[in-house]
Amino acid sequence: MSSNSFNLLLKSKIPRFKRTIEVDADKSLSIRSFIIGSLSQGVSSVFNVLESEDVKFTISACKKLGVKIIKVKPGNYKIYGKGLGSFAIKKNAELNFSNSGTASRLLLGALSTTPDIHVKIKGDHSLNRRSMKKLINLLSRFGATFLPKGKERFPLRMISSKMPIGIDYKAGISAQLKSAAILAGLNCYGNTNIKEEISSRNHTENLLIKNKQAIQIKNREKKLITVFGKRYLKPINLNIGGDPSSAAFYTALTLLNKKSYLKIRNVGLNETRIGFFQILKKQNANIKFLNLKKENNEVRGDIVIKSCKLKPMKTPSNIYSQTTDEYLILFVIAALTKGVSTFKGISDLANKESSRAHEMKKILIQIGIKCKLSKDEMKIYGKGIIDASNKRIFVGNLGDHRVAMCAFILSIITNAKATIKNFETVYTSSPSFLKIMKSLGAKFEIEKK
Repeated sequence: MSSNSFNLLLKSKIPRFKRTIEVDADKSLSIRSFIIGSLSQGVSSVFNVLESEDVKFTISACKKLGVKIIKVKPGNYKIYGKGLGSFAIKKNAELNFSNSGTASRLLLGALSTTPDIHVKIKGDHSLNRRSMKKLINLLSRFGATFLPKGKERFPLRMISSKMPIGIDYKAGISAQLKSAAILAGLNCYGNTNIKEEISSRNHTENLLIKNKQAIQIKNREKKLITVFGKRYLKPINLNIGGDPSSAAFYTALTLLNKKSYLKIRNVGLNETRIGFFQILKKQNANIKFLNLKKENNEVRGDIVIKSCKLKPMKTPSNIYSQTTDEYLILFVIAALTKGVSTFKGISDLANKESSRAHEMKKILIQIGIKCKLSKDEMKIYGKGIIDASNKRIFVGNLGDHRVAMCAFILSIITNAKATIKNFETVYTSSPSFLKIMKSLGAKFEIEKK
């Protein structure tokens, strides 16, 4: 996380706008490109990288593991991969993943089957709170050891497998765990078979798909991924589109702000990442995808949004994996849409940067929105667009960028006064957030610490 901590103060409603913008590049693809490029043989080229805090810590970790990475110019990098099993680090050296659950899970997957790895692992206070039980159980099956035994949270020590052998793994809703299994399997003896019954983000598979000697995917739904261990990986060449999770916040703002129009150019529209937009289209949202193109199995295009009246939402459990990072901003939309919205299958939100559903309930209650939350369901009694100028929103230091961004949107739509502590956490995923919001007409004050 950035050392330049600051709080954000909001006191006024955003005016209507008509603009064209570009959002920050996709974080998931940016992180994966450095890890997979490092494991490939030869020079990989990656363009339009997200230069956020999470990605910077990923680059730092790869460099510490002996990978040469050169920044050609802002956003463009060359990665000099030495191939599978080439990571090397001094015994008991430390890797700091800061706030990034993605980088920690994926890189530990790769390291778990790399020879002679004895490494200390830590994150910031937010990442250190998150349970790593499922990751530990998965990588232990490949032969990795985590110390002290029985501890489920960072900081930890990991010792890689002495004889990594492929496993059979049934993937759940977590794309990070699925990716960790794929990356661990790449350096195993024998095959790793991953059965995916619930479709989750497939960026890792897309980056590897040209390596047919190393990975095979059967069936579009309930797919079976077979990873053939100890095979050569080709270098990657990737141009990264805008992050659809970042685009979701500007989409929500436009839909809720009367007489507003927004075009967001060059956004990643991977089929496993557009659940947010699909949900809203069913609620009469005026959203269109234009100028679609496909590169490296990743779809990109423009999103055009116009403000409109929405219907309340009822989201089933099976949409969760395609909407993981967007549920919080959907809660904001639901609160400002007249009627009762119900969100099912959200229990995993408790193991993010914060207990996200719980924190959002606290924020919505502050402006008079009734919510009911159980372990796996949130029910929001929306009031439509309200004037909350006599209300105050306070968000403490949660270390959760998406909660902070949601509170921002809620404030500038309802005119509620807001104080959001440690807003610099937004830089982990969207360093251009405040710049873009200012261009759209939002007013805010920065309170430096």
